[in-house]
Amino acid sequence: MKNIFNKILIVLFISSLAVGCMDELEKEPIGLLTEDIIDNDLALVTLEASVGSIYQPLKNTLNGVIPGWRWDLGTVFRNDIVLQDIAANDMNKKWNPDGDQPWMDEVGNYTFTPENQAFNGIWVYDFIGVNRANLAIGFLSDAATVQSAGMTEARKNQLLSEAHFLRAYYYFDLVNNFGDVPLISATPDSFEEALAVAIRAPKEEVMAQVNSDIALAKSLSSNAKYPDPTEPWRVSKGAIIALQAKVALFNENWSSVLTSITELDALGNYSLNANYFDSFNADMEFSDNEVIFAYDHRSNETPNNTNGLNDVIGWGFFAPTDDFVAAFEANDPRLLYTTTADPDDKRSFKIIGSTTDRIDYGNRVFIRYADVLLWKAEALNETGDFTGAVDIINQIRTRARTSATADGSIVPPGTLLDRPASTDTSEIATWIMSERRVELGFESHRFNDLKRWGTAKAVLSDLGRNFQDQNYLFPIPQRDIDKSGGTITQNPGY
Repeated sequence: MKNIFNKILIVLFISSLAVGCMDELEKEPIGLLTEDIIDNDLALVTLEASVGSIYQPLKNTLNGVIPGWRWDLGTVFRNDIVLQDIAANDMNKKWNPDGDQPWMDEVGNYTFTPENQAFNGIWVYDFIGVNRANLAIGFLSDAATVQSAGMTEARKNQLLSEAHFLRAYYYFDLVNNFGDVPLISATPDSFEEALAVAIRAPKEEVMAQVNSDIALAKSLSSNAKYPDPTEPWRVSKGAIIALQAKVALFNENWSSVLTSITELDALGNYSLNANYFDSFNADMEFSDNEVIFAYDHRSNETPNNTNGLNDVIGWGFFAPTDDFVAAFEANDPRLLYTTTADPDDKRSFKIIGSTTDRIDYGNRVFIRYADVLLWKAEALNETGDFTGAVDIINQIRTRARTSATADGSIVPPGTLLDRPASTDTSEIATWIMSERRVELGFESHRFNDLKRWGTAKAVLSDLGRNFQDQNYLFPIPQRDIDKSGGTITQNPGY
C-alpha cells in the first residue's frame, strides 16, 4: 500500500513539475485515485477507476479536470477550440471584442508569448492524461495485482487497450502542439527519477512511443463496435485503427493511411450517416453510424460531466470569422449547423448537440468517419488514384446536400454539385482542403491541417494574421520552464 501511495504522490509531483499546475499538489483532480478507494489489495473498482480517470482530460466540462476558475492557467475547459479554430482564423473569441479573456485574442492574432495560458491549459490536460495512463498501465500490467482484484483476462486486456490508446492520443496532441516534449512512459519509483524525466525528448522518440502504444492497444482490443455495450463511450478497435491512420497521415505515409483505413472498413462498424447533423445530435449518441471516438458528456451527474462549452457559448464566445462563413458554398446546410453566423443568435448546433433547445451534454466528437474518408481521399490523391479521391469528395458533398437543413428550408437544386473528373493533383488537393474546412468546421482540426499542409503561413498572413515561421509550433509554457529550473527548454523563436 505504501508503494501505491508513493506512486500517486510522484504522479502528482510530475503534474506540478512537468505539467505546471501547483494545485495538483494541493487538491487531486476529480477521478484521480485517492486514499479512500485504495486498500492493501487493489480492488476491482480501483483498477476500473484508474482507467476511467484517463478519459477525463478529454472533457469540456467547466472546471471538470482542474477545479476552480483558473482562467489564469487556461484550465477552465479543454481549449482545443482556441488552439485549433481560433488559431486558424475560422473563429473569433467573440462577436465583438470586449476585453474578456484577451489571451484568446492573442492566440488568434499571433501576438502571444510563452506566458499565454492557452498553452499551459492544453499542456496540463494532456500530461494529466499521460500520468494517469502510466499509473493505470502499471497497475494492470502487474499480474498479482490483477489476480488479487479478481479481474478477468478479457477485461484486463480491454482496459489496457484503452489506457495505451489514450496515452498515445495525448502524446500525439502534445507533439503536434509543441514538438519535443518530456517522455514519461512509466510512473517513476522515486522523486529523483521524476526529476530526471523533466526534460524534452526528441519528437521522433515520442512518436515511436505513440506508435508502440497504438500497436499494443490494437492487439488487446476486440473487433466489437462497442467493446462494453453498457459503456459505449470506451475506446474501440475502430478508434485505435483510426488514430493509427491519422498518425500515418500526419507523417505523409500514404500507403499506411490506406492500409489502416482498409482495416477499419473491414470491421464493418462505420459509414456516413444519412444526415449531416446525426453525428452531433445528442439524442442519437452511440446509435449513429459515423462517430468513431467521442467523449461522453452527460447531465445530472456528480461530479459535473456536462459540456461546458454550451455555457461559454451562452456568454458570447466563439463567433465565426467572415472568412470562415465565406468558405461555404451557397445554400450549404452545414453552415447553419456549424454556426448561425448571426451575432444575435450565438449558437453552434454541432457544439451544443441540439437544433431546438440548448442542452448541456452534447458529446465532444474527436474522430468521425467523414474525417477518415477525407484522409483517404488525400492519400489516394497523393498516390495517383485521382478518380477514387474525387469519388470520396463527392460522397461527402452528396451527403451534405441531401441532409435535412437546420431551419427546415429546402436545399435548392444545383447546391454542392459534384466535383468533375480531374487528374490534376493540385486541383484535387484544393478541393480536399476546402471540403475539410466546411465539413469539419469548429471540430478543432483546422490549424493542424494548415500546419501539416505547410500552408499556415501563407493562409494566415493573407488574412492579416501575424503568423511567423516559429508559430508552426506553440511555445512551451513558461511556467514549466521556470519550474524545471531550465531543464525543459523553449522552442526556437520564443
